[in-house]
Amino acid sequence: MQLLNTTYRMLITAALLCGCSGVWAQSGNKYIRKGNELYQEKKYTDAEANYKKALEQNQQSEIGRYNLGNSLYEQKRFEDARTQYANTIKLSGDKHTKSDASYNMGNTYMENKKWEESIKSYKQALKLNPTDEQARYNLAYAQAMLKKQQQGGSDNKDKDKKEKDKQQQQQNQQNKDKDQNKNQQDQQDQQNKDKEQQDQQKPQPQPSKLDKQEAERLLQALNQEEKKLQDKMKKMKGQQVPVEKDW
Repeated sequence: MQLLNTTYRMLITAALLCGCSGVWAQSGNKYIRKGNELYQEKKYTDAEANYKKALEQNQQSEIGRYNLGNSLYEQKRFEDARTQYANTIKLSGDKHTKSDASYNMGNTYMENKKWEESIKSYKQALKLNPTDEQARYNLAYAQAMLKKQQQGGSDNKDKDKKEKDKQQQQQNQQNKDKDQNKNQQDQQDQQNKDKEQQDQQKPQPQPSKLDKQEAERLLQALNQEEKKLQDKMKKMKGQQVPVEKDW
């Protein structure tokens, strides 16, 4: 659904207001006429300046307020334009003027994608002027966009929740793997510790306690025993029998 182009309608309404009211007798009417000419030439900044001069002459001019709102709207200064339309509604005693100002307020909200506020403004415009088909069309558009926005918000929440759950699962798995690796390392450390304790319990070879002199005495004693054994063998057999040393 495409938003309707309402710029020309706003200008015609403003011109009609100028023609049917009595403000032409006031000193500010020349600035309104000049402002309208500049507006038609799409010189919206210059038109704004003239409408403001008209309001300096007459602060209660609903025409000056309304047309000033139009020039601000064309400059995409939607909040400032909305203020002027609201002032027009307060000042005007004509329901059609109020309806058009409400409609234009709805457009400013529409431009800012403030769907709820635009819906209220269009409803107010239709309440004042039930035959306004443009207001009806834009109302339907704003309602459709609001519904789409709400559905999109719900989808985004579900998507965010799924993403958070996925991240949590990944974090839990990482923690689980980390704990498992730690347990394996602890087991390996314990095995290494047990092996070290077992090695410490094995009997170790003792260093010799004999010094050099004791070794020589032992050697001499063995030699003497060998000589005695040889002598004894000679007596028994009548001949020498060599004996192999066992040391």
